[in-house]
Amino acid sequence: MLDQTTIESIADELVQADRDRSVLPRLTTRYPDMVVEDSYAIQKVWSDRRIAAGARLVGHKIGLTSKVMQLATGISEPDYGVIHDDMVFESGSVLEFDRFSNVRIEVELAFVLSKPLTGPNVSIFDVLDATAYVVPALEVLNSHLEMEGRTIVDTISDNAAMGAMVVGGRPVKVDETDLTWASALLYRNETIEDSGVAGAILGHPALGVAWLANKLAQHGQTLEAGEIILAGSFTKPMWVERGDTVHADYNGLGSVTCRFI
Repeated sequence: MLDQTTIESIADELVQADRDRSVLPRLTTRYPDMVVEDSYAIQKVWSDRRIAAGARLVGHKIGLTSKVMQLATGISEPDYGVIHDDMVFESGSVLEFDRFSNVRIEVELAFVLSKPLTGPNVSIFDVLDATAYVVPALEVLNSHLEMEGRTIVDTISDNAAMGAMVVGGRPVKVDETDLTWASALLYRNETIEDSGVAGAILGHPALGVAWLANKLAQHGQTLEAGEIILAGSFTKPMWVERGDTVHADYNGLGSVTCRFI
């Protein structure tokens, strides 16, 4: 494992890359012996640095929970990152393209918690009981490390590529719809690029939230009431360019839209 000085140095590099909107060489080329625990330690320091500068923690994202995402990235296990208040936008927002690097979009469901979830041994039933509502969301991926050859160690260190989220559609209670069959059509500039069903996330999107609560327990952390949890994408990442309009139609759950300038 890396020593604390190296962990803090890498976190500072990532903070600066976020400010400069730059892309760094993969960490695994410089630190080939890095392990996953190093990555989460780097992510925690990175988050703490941003919070010290004025950001506020409002939730977590889960990544790589579906086979389509694992195949798209070549990474075979889930990961997580943090969501700060300046990463959350409402549907219809216009986003600054140059704020992000390697910009891609994913289709997700966001769980908003009314109760805390503390692992280990959190089950799907605990998650459903603790959820105030579920709402459609788009995740904007933002990678500060070069993409080719990256591993889960690189991705986790870079806050699991979390850049922003756009929330919209119709919030629903978990007993108002079968979340396994929640689906979406993803459009870019009025053309359907992808589609998916939320059951692709570990069989049920709430299982992703249960995984997160149990994983955080290993790091002495918990999910708090009021947090927003992005449960993972059920479409592959869609690349976007400046000027693109993105629209996701979730049928009965409404839609989410954003535009990049």
